[in-house]
Amino acid sequence: MKYQILLYYRYVHIDDPARLAEEQRAVCQKLKLKGRIIVAHEGINGTLEGDLENTEKYIAWMLADTRFADTDFKKSTGTGAAFPKLSIKVRDEIVSGHLGPDDLNPLETTGKYLTAEELHAWIHGNKEFYIVDMRNDYEHAVGFFKNSILPPLKNFRDLSNILPSLQHLKDKTVVTVCTGGVRCEKASGFLLKHGFTDVYQLQNGIVTYMEKYPNEDFLGKLYVFDGRVVMGFHLDDPKHTIVGKCLHCGHPCDRYVDCALLSCKQPTRHYVCCYACEIKTALFCSRECRESQAIVPA
Repeated sequence: MKYQILLYYRYVHIDDPARLAEEQRAVCQKLKLKGRIIVAHEGINGTLEGDLENTEKYIAWMLADTRFADTDFKKSTGTGAAFPKLSIKVRDEIVSGHLGPDDLNPLETTGKYLTAEELHAWIHGNKEFYIVDMRNDYEHAVGFFKNSILPPLKNFRDLSNILPSLQHLKDKTVVTVCTGGVRCEKASGFLLKHGFTDVYQLQNGIVTYMEKYPNEDFLGKLYVFDGRVVMGFHLDDPKHTIVGKCLHCGHPCDRYVDCALLSCKQPTRHYVCCYACEIKTALFCSRECRESQAIVPA
């Protein structure tokens, strides 16, 4: 059986998020889809997996709703085990990490859309511009656009923390990038709100660019929030490179593991580690974590 993973979002006013959540739950259960959907007054954000036939039925059902008629569904090959269950939640917003006083409505303030084809032309042309990666630092540890700016962002809600490091780009052309595009809707608007004059966002995200131009300008693999953890296209291509490095030994690696210490202070306990160092370190990401491990009496 062929499985398919869908990644999508749509900023649109939802009168009754709770009702939409129940409608989504009923349809997803009927179609045997698993994954995560967030519904809010500002829209919907989801990633789902199911067999090919049922995921296409879901798309058709969504597009038949005038609120979601223009939604772009990013599709990739699934495994059938990308998600353990179906989770549908009603939240205040569809992007994890509230911006507080800097929060804004992408329907009112957001960067100009730049298609994958347009970005490709810019990269291979003579235009001066700067790609700013708006993902968390642990995400771009294994993949990023060549020559892009990789701010040390720990959580999306901490955008204000990286603003000082971007001040020199206020009067430059900036292109924000993220996995599927949803975070850039707010991140690009955030820059505009803080005085940046020429801000674009990569339409439909890095995953769309990688699919159109595999192993060309985006180096390494893309971090994804499902059971695959990372994904790439045409990995047997000689141009494919591993840009991630094992946290312990520094050797090329794009394999994530979780720190053995449940209270690890890393944002997600996630880090890149090779097989050899996993054995040597017993999955502790640092000496501090190893020493903090409680010793349980026999």
